[in-house]
Amino acid sequence: MRKLKSTLVSKILCNTRAIFRILIWILVLWIGILVQTEGVEARLYIDITAPSMRRISIAIPDFKYLGNKSERPGLSSKLPGIISNDCDLSGYFRPLDKGSFIEGPNSGITRDSIRFKDWSVIGAELLLKGGYECIGQQLKVVVRLFDVFSGKQLYGKRALGSVDRARYLMHRLGNDIILTLTGHPGPFLTKMAFVGTSTGHKEIYISDYDGHNLKQITRYNTITLSPGWSPLGDRMIYTSFRSSSTVLFMHDVVKGLVNKISDRKGLNIAAAWKPNGKELALTLTISGNPDIFLIDITGKILKRLTKNWGIDVSPTFSPDGKRMAFVSNRSGSPQIYVLDLITNQIERLTFEGNYNTSPAWSKLDRIAFAGSSDGNLDIYTISPDGKDLHRVTQDQGNNEDPCWSPDGRYIAFSSNRTGGNYHIFIANANGQNQRQVTFFGRGDQLSPSWAQHSE
Repeated sequence: MRKLKSTLVSKILCNTRAIFRILIWILVLWIGILVQTEGVEARLYIDITAPSMRRISIAIPDFKYLGNKSERPGLSSKLPGIISNDCDLSGYFRPLDKGSFIEGPNSGITRDSIRFKDWSVIGAELLLKGGYECIGQQLKVVVRLFDVFSGKQLYGKRALGSVDRARYLMHRLGNDIILTLTGHPGPFLTKMAFVGTSTGHKEIYISDYDGHNLKQITRYNTITLSPGWSPLGDRMIYTSFRSSSTVLFMHDVVKGLVNKISDRKGLNIAAAWKPNGKELALTLTISGNPDIFLIDITGKILKRLTKNWGIDVSPTFSPDGKRMAFVSNRSGSPQIYVLDLITNQIERLTFEGNYNTSPAWSKLDRIAFAGSSDGNLDIYTISPDGKDLHRVTQDQGNNEDPCWSPDGRYIAFSSNRTGGNYHIFIANANGQNQRQVTFFGRGDQLSPSWAQHSE
């Protein structure tokens, strides 16, 4: 019996070792295929969790035409220009001026056809090479990212799309590059909604995150305020003044349908989505005083959330939906409070400054708001426990209505720092790399809301 057991154990061990060896070979083969297919050096180059980041110098020359007959020569500079702007707005890179490039005309886009000394001598740390080909309305693009000092390829990809969606194609590739270097995708396929006054009325507009592909959503010829994207980015809420009253609308941006959600007597303002996408908080005056109520997407009241003699407005939910920040003047001046939706306990969050408003709660559990102590409004961020107050803007005009990118790594806000009109700016979450993204000649751009791409 012992001999039989010993034989069985030996066979099992042999089979186990054989299976293990097979698994190892499969793993080696799989890794080999990945390396051969991608041809990249796998490591993270940028630590986006660092409190302060040094921008990496990147060179992005014009793309080469790869077909037999040159078509759409303008794309040679347009395509890299889109990625260059993405890199600049991301805050991680410093795109180099094309005027400093010294590479020869015969330089290609593959590793063995690039003279990397031509790039290191001008201070480039990364080099993005690209090529394209047009076949009718179809656009083929290939991009390769290199470490200038080692000559290693960090990223390489081919992409196909239509010419009229070139911006989308390049944003998609830009997102992949950010993912390769940081471990997190970029914000380049996100959408922005805001209030614009270029027509003489306050209407809602949407655009790409960088201000391009502008589209007017409402044409009510009145005052329309407070756009707010749904968690999935497929619907938007806003309040419009109609016949001396306010009405809350929901706009399905995919289907183009608009539904009236709340038109109760008095105010129906400052609505905010709960993270589940099925409920909304908004301020109503049905009880006489402006208080915050919870409703479903049909407009049915589910619960009264605040009850106070003061004015309670501007709700925003925590990522888990268990808490809600809002603005109230119950202490005498507008300040931000946090309501625990489980215990119904309310605690004051802000104590510095005499005017704090427009809270926005990020996916990474941080609250941005606009505050004033000296007459000018500036953007601040704070931890939900009231600690770690950080000033984002200072001595740059008025800065209002902050909102977060879907991943919580960027802030958007409106500012009149350029003189006169308000425009939308974006910045990294720590306030670095503040950049203007709307440049419309007429009117203001206000109250931004940032959403992930819904396609």
